[in-house]
Amino acid sequence: MEPALVKPAAAAAIREFIESDFARLWSIDQACFDHDLAYSRAELRFYMRLQGAFTLVSEAAGEILGFIVARAMRNRTGHVITIDVVAAARHKGIGRGLLLAAEERLVRCGCRSVTLETAVDNLAAIAFYQRHQYSIMRTIRAYYSNGLDALVMQKALPQ
Repeated sequence: MEPALVKPAAAAAIREFIESDFARLWSIDQACFDHDLAYSRAELRFYMRLQGAFTLVSEAAGEILGFIVARAMRNRTGHVITIDVVAAARHKGIGRGLLLAAEERLVRCGCRSVTLETAVDNLAAIAFYQRHQYSIMRTIRAYYSNGLDALVMQKALPQ
C-alpha cells in the first residue's frame, strides 16, 4: 500500500548540507530529542562525516525546517542515521520529503534496502516509518545511553 500523499510546506526545497548549516542542524537535533538521546556536536559531525554519509536539508524562505543524515554502506544497505523536523513544520510533508529524497539517493548509490533505529517509546516515529513501508526487524536492548531499547526497522528499496 502506498503512503498517503501529504502536501509539503509551501515552497519547501531539499538541498545539500553546507557547513554554515551545522549550528542550526545541531540546535534542531537538540530540540527534537530528549537530552539523553540527542547527539553532541561531536557525535553529529562524526556521523555526517562517515564514509558514504550525506546530509540533506529542507528549507523554505531561507529557514531550515529539517534535515536527514543517511549513509550508503558497502554491503548495498543504506542507513538513516537521523531525521529531524522542527516542531512547527511537522505534519506538513517535510519529513516525508526528506525520507524519500534520502531513499532515492541510496538507490542511486546501489543500495537494495535501508535500515534505521528508533526508540521503542517513540510512537510517532514508529508510525511514520510504518506509513513509509518500514518493518520492525528486531529490538536492540539498551541501545541508547539512557538504557532505552531501540527498534531496528528496515525497508526494501526499488531496484
